[in-house]
Amino acid sequence: MALKIVKGSIDRMFDKNLQDLVRGIRNHKEDEAKYISTCIDEIKQELKQDNIAVKANAVCKLTYLQMLGYDVSWAAFNIVEVMSSSKFTYKRIGYLAASQCFHESTDVIMLTTNQIRKDLSSPNQYDTGVALTGLSCFVTPDLARDLANDIMTLMSHTKPYIRKKAVLIMYKVFLKYPESLRPAFPRLKEKLEDPDPGVQSAAVNVICELARRNPKNYLSLAPLFFKLMTSSTNNWVLIKIIKLFGALTPLEPRLGKKLIEPLTNLIHSTSAMSLLYECVNTVIAVLISLSSGMPNHSASIQLCVQKLRILIEDSDQNLKYLGLLAMSKILKTHPKSVQSHKDLILQCLDDKDESIRLRALDLLYGMVSKKNLMEIVKKLMLHVDKAEGTTYRDELLTKIIDICSQSNYQYITNFEWYISILVELTRLEGTRHGHLIASQMLDVAIRVKAIRVFAVAQMATLLDNAHLLTGNMQRNGICEVLYAAAWICGEFSEHLENPLQTLEAMLRPKVATLPGHIQAVYVQNAAKLFATVLKTQEGNTESTTAQETSQLMIDRLPLFVQSANLEVQERASCILQLVKYIQKLQQKDVEVAEEVSALFAGELNPVAPKAQKKVPVPEGLDLDAWINEPPSESESEDEQPKAIFTKEEPKHSRPRHTEVDEKELARRREARKQEQANNPFYIKASPSSQKVYQEAPGVEHIPVVQIDLSVPLKVPGLPMSDQYVKLEEERRQKERAEKKKKEKKKRKEKRSGRGKKHDSGPESEEDITPAHMVDIVTEEMPENALPSDDDDKDPNDPHKALDIDLDKPLADSEKLPVRSHRAAEAAKSPVEDGDVESGASQEPKKKSSKEKREKKKDKDRDRKKSKEEKKKKKHKHEEKGEDLLGDQTDEPMVQSEETSKVAAPPTSTSAEEAATVAEAEAAPVPQAASSTVPDSEPDEPKDTEMEETKSSKHKKKKQKKEKEEKEKKKKKKHHHHHHHSDCGEGSVQNGTVEEEEPLPPMSNYCLLAENSYIKMVYDIQGNLQDGSQVVVSVIFENKCDSFLKSMEFNVLDSLNSKLQRPEGAGPHDGLTVPFQLPPGVSNEARFVFTVQSIVMPQKLKGTLTFIVKNDDSSTHEKLDFKLHFTCTSYLITTPCYSDAFAKLLESGDLKGSSVKLEGVNMPFHHLLARICFHHHFSVVERIDSCASMYSRSIQGHHVCLLVKTSAQTVSIDAKCDEPTLLGNVLDEIKQTFSQC
Repeated sequence: MALKIVKGSIDRMFDKNLQDLVRGIRNHKEDEAKYISTCIDEIKQELKQDNIAVKANAVCKLTYLQMLGYDVSWAAFNIVEVMSSSKFTYKRIGYLAASQCFHESTDVIMLTTNQIRKDLSSPNQYDTGVALTGLSCFVTPDLARDLANDIMTLMSHTKPYIRKKAVLIMYKVFLKYPESLRPAFPRLKEKLEDPDPGVQSAAVNVICELARRNPKNYLSLAPLFFKLMTSSTNNWVLIKIIKLFGALTPLEPRLGKKLIEPLTNLIHSTSAMSLLYECVNTVIAVLISLSSGMPNHSASIQLCVQKLRILIEDSDQNLKYLGLLAMSKILKTHPKSVQSHKDLILQCLDDKDESIRLRALDLLYGMVSKKNLMEIVKKLMLHVDKAEGTTYRDELLTKIIDICSQSNYQYITNFEWYISILVELTRLEGTRHGHLIASQMLDVAIRVKAIRVFAVAQMATLLDNAHLLTGNMQRNGICEVLYAAAWICGEFSEHLENPLQTLEAMLRPKVATLPGHIQAVYVQNAAKLFATVLKTQEGNTESTTAQETSQLMIDRLPLFVQSANLEVQERASCILQLVKYIQKLQQKDVEVAEEVSALFAGELNPVAPKAQKKVPVPEGLDLDAWINEPPSESESEDEQPKAIFTKEEPKHSRPRHTEVDEKELARRREARKQEQANNPFYIKASPSSQKVYQEAPGVEHIPVVQIDLSVPLKVPGLPMSDQYVKLEEERRQKERAEKKKKEKKKRKEKRSGRGKKHDSGPESEEDITPAHMVDIVTEEMPENALPSDDDDKDPNDPHKALDIDLDKPLADSEKLPVRSHRAAEAAKSPVEDGDVESGASQEPKKKSSKEKREKKKDKDRDRKKSKEEKKKKKHKHEEKGEDLLGDQTDEPMVQSEETSKVAAPPTSTSAEEAATVAEAEAAPVPQAASSTVPDSEPDEPKDTEMEETKSSKHKKKKQKKEKEEKEKKKKKKHHHHHHHSDCGEGSVQNGTVEEEEPLPPMSNYCLLAENSYIKMVYDIQGNLQDGSQVVVSVIFENKCDSFLKSMEFNVLDSLNSKLQRPEGAGPHDGLTVPFQLPPGVSNEARFVFTVQSIVMPQKLKGTLTFIVKNDDSSTHEKLDFKLHFTCTSYLITTPCYSDAFAKLLESGDLKGSSVKLEGVNMPFHHLLARICFHHHFSVVERIDSCASMYSRSIQGHHVCLLVKTSAQTVSIDAKCDEPTLLGNVLDEIKQTFSQC
C-alpha cells in the first residue's frame, strides 16, 4: 500500500499542472489546437486513475480549457467525483468546474443532490459556503425543490458567512421553484433585521430583486423598509431600498408623502453621487405618482433640478450622462423646471461624447413648445451642417423630425416652414433616413389640406432638380424623397401650376436609374398627371396639348417597360396600352378625360399597423385543424415530392475546383496573351498611351484640393426656412395687437364699476394659433377588431411565476417537503384537526378509537361547512386579504391585521407587529366602495351597492350558519381546555379557534337618500395634508330604466362647514356631477368640504337636481338629503409604536373619559376590527382580552383607547387632548355596538 502511495506521488511529479498547461499553450501559438488536443488526451488518461489528487488536477485543467471554448461535458461524472472529495481544496475545484460546465440538461446533475445536501449540513462552514456558491450557478427546478428546506434552515445558521450565502441563493431557488417563495418568505423577512450588516444587505438585495418585477406583493414591507432607510448608513443598502420605494410608490401614492422628507434630507446630506442619483430618481417617481390631487412640491423639484445641473456640469462623462437621463424623467411631469436650463442642454450638443449628445437631443424633444420650436430646430439645423459622422447626423435628422411631428404636430404653427425644413434636409449627403423625410412629406400633405398647394409646388421643384438628389442611390438614401415628391404631385395634381412640365420631368430617361420601387411610383403618378392634363386641355379645341401629352407618354414609357423590376414593368405596360387606346379615341375626337380621371378618384386613408392582428377569426374556422389529412407514418421519409411545374432533369455533378500552382497560372496567362495578339477583333492598348501612363507621376503626387462644403447646395426655387422664423414672429405680433384691440373694446363695453384687469402677462401656449390646422386621420381597422394590448408581453418571463400574494396565511399544502422518519407523521393529527395550534404542547396520551372516530366526523362536517362558506363568500365577493398599503378596502386590511396578530405571541411589540399594525392605516377608501365587494377593482365602486342589495337576501341564512359555528367552536374550546389545562389562556386566545372565525362583512358607506330614480350612499374621509378639509365620496346608482343626466350636487353652507366650489362660483351654486348615468349603472364622485371646528358632529342640508331622459320626453327631478358629519369622520388611522404610545399617555396633556358597553356578544378580535374599521383606529398592542388603540384627527388631536372585555361587557377607557371631541367619538362607538 505504501509503495502504491509513493508511486502515485512520483507520477504526480511528472503530471502537468494548470501552470504547465497555460505555459505550453503560449509556447505553441502556431499549432495551438494540436497541442490542446494532445493535452486533452493526457487529461483523459489522468481521469482514469484512482488518485483523487490527479483527478482534481485534471478537472482544474479542463475548467481552463472550457473557458477557452472547448466542450468538456464528457467529463461531467469526473467533476461530480471531485466535488464529493472530503478535502476542501479538491472539493472547491469540483464545484468551480460544475458551476462553469453544468446546466439544466446535464444528465449527472441529479446525482449531486445528496452530495450537496451533505455539504450543506457539514460542520465546516467553508464546505457549506462552496456548496452554496456552486449550487447558485447550476440550480435546476428539481434541485431547488429538494434542497429548498435545507437552504432555508441555513438562513438561521450561527455564522453570518453562511446566512448571507443562504439568503442570496434563495433568489435563484425562487426563480426555479416558485412554490418555495411563500413558505420561505417569513424567514427572509426576519433577515432584514439581522444583526450582521452583510446578511441584512443580502436580504435587502433579494427582496428588492423580487419586488422589481412584482412590486405590489411587497407593499406590506413598506414600514420595515422605511425604518431601514432612515437608520442604515450603508449606501448600497440605501440605494436598493430607495429603488424599491421608487417601484412601490406608483402603487401606493400615500407612501410617497412620507418619503419626500427623508429623501430630501439624503439629497442634501450625501456626498455619494450614486446615492444622490437614486434619491433624485425616486423623488421624481414619487412626485409623478403624487401629481394628481396633491399640493405642488416645487421646492423638491427645484432641489432635484439643481443637483442634476451639478451632475451635468461635472467633468465626469458618466455623471453627465446620468444627470441628463434623470432630467428627462423630470421633464415628463415638470417641463417648466427643466426648460429654464435650456442653455445647459444646448451646450451638451457640442460635447465630444456622442452618447451625451444623443441624451441632450432626447431632452430637447420634451422641452419644445410653440414658442421655441423654430428656435430649437434652427440650432439643430446648424448642428446638422457641422455634424461629423453619418450616425450622429442621422440621429439629428431623426430627432428634428420627431420634435416637429410629436403629438400630431402640436407645436407647429406654420407648416410652410416645416415643409421648407424637410426640403432643406434633403440636401444632406449620405443620409440613410430618406424614407423618414419622405414619410413626413406624405403625412403633412395628406393631413394638412391648407398646405397642399405649397407642398405640391415644392415637390414639383424637387422633381425638376431630381439630378441633385440621385447621388445616393442606395435604398433608404436621400433619393427616397423623390418617392414622396412623385406621389404628392400625382395625387394632388390639381394644384400644379404646370402639370405638363412636371410630367415631362417624371418621364426623363435618367429616372430609369432610380431604385425600382421609386420608378413604380413615378410611372403610376405619371398616369395621374396625364389624367389631369387631359382634363384641363380637352375642352380647348385649338390646343393640341392633349395629343402631344399622349405622344410623350407613348414615347417615354417603353423605357420603363424594359425595366428589370417586375412592378415597374407591369405598371408601365398597362399604362402604355391605356394611353395608346386613349390616343386612338383622341384621333376620333372622343372625349375621354372624365373616364380617365375616374380611375384615380377618391382619397386614400392609411391602415393601422396592427390591423392584421386584430382581424377576428370567423365562426366555425379552426386555425389549428388540418386542412388535408395528415400524412401517414407508413410513408417512407426519403420519398421526394414530384416537381409540379417543371420537368425533372438529371442532376450533373459539378466539377470540383482544383487548386492551380503558379507555373500553371503563368502558362495560362501566356496562352491568353498569345490568343489576344492573334485576335483581329481585340482592341489593343497603344504603346504611346502606355508609355505616358508609365511616365506619369504616382497617386501620391496628385495635389489635394480643399473643397469648401460650408456652403450648402441650394436648389433654385426652394425657399429657406430662416425666412419663416421672421414671418412667424411678424404674424404673432399682428395677432397680439389684434387681441389687445379686442380686449380694449370689451373693457370699454364692460365698465360697470369693476376694477380693471391687469395684462395677462406673457403669451401662453394656448394663445398661439397655428397658421394651418391638422386633420387627424384615423387609421382604418377591420370590422369587429379584437383588442390586442398584451402583444408586447414576454410569455417566457421567469418572474411571472413569482407574482404571488405573500400576505395570505400559509396552507398546509404549501409547506416545503421535510425529510423525516415515518414516526413523525403520528404527531400531525391534532394540528390538522385545528384543536391544537403550533405553539401548544402535543397530547401525551393516546386517544381511544371512539374519540378518534367522533373527531373525524366533526372534522368532515367542518370541512363541508367551510367549503360551503367559501362558495358563498366567493359568490358574494365578501372577503379577500389585501396588500398592506394597496388601494383596497379598509375591512380586509383590518381583517388581515387581526389574523396576523392572533398568530403572534401576546407580548410582542416588535417592528414586525408594528408593520402589521400599519395594515389598519385607512386608505382614503372612497375608491373601494364596500367591504362586501373588495374583489372589485378600486375604480369600479359602482358594483358596491348592487352587490350589497344582492347579499341582503342571504343574510338570514348566513346569520343562522354563523350561530351554529359559534356553538360548535365553543364546544371545541371546552374540549381543548380539558386536554390542555397546562397551557395558558393566551395560547388558546392566539390559537386557530378564533382565527378560523371570519369577520362579518362591514361597510363605511351610509345611505344618503334615495327615490325611484336614484340612490346615493356616501363615506367621509379626512385629508391628511390639510387639517381643514374632508373628502365626501358619493356613489350615485341609477335605479330606473331611463338615462340620468345634468346632475347637480348642492349643499347649503353653514358657519362651520362649506362646500369647496370653483373660482367665481357663488355660495349657493351647485357642483356639476362629472358624468351621466345610463340605466342600472352606478358611479362615484368626490366633493371637498372645508371645516373649521371638528369637535362636534353636524348635519348639512343638500339637494341633488337631475334630468330623467326617456325616448320621448325628459323631466327635471330633485332629491333632498341630509349630510351627516360625525366626529369619527375627522379621524385618520395612524399606526403608533407602543413606546411612543406610552410617552403620550405619560405626558399629562390628555384628559380622560370612559364608557361601558353591555351585551356585546362577539369575539374580541371582531370587536377590535369594528372599532378600527368604522372609527379609524389602529391597534398599538394587544394582550389577551385587552388592547390599546390609537387614532389622530385631521387637526392633530391624539385619541387613545384602552379596550377591555369580560363576559359580555366591554369597558373603554379613553384619553384625548380635546374632551368634547372624545365624548362625541365615544358616543359614536357606543352607537355602533348598539346597532349590532
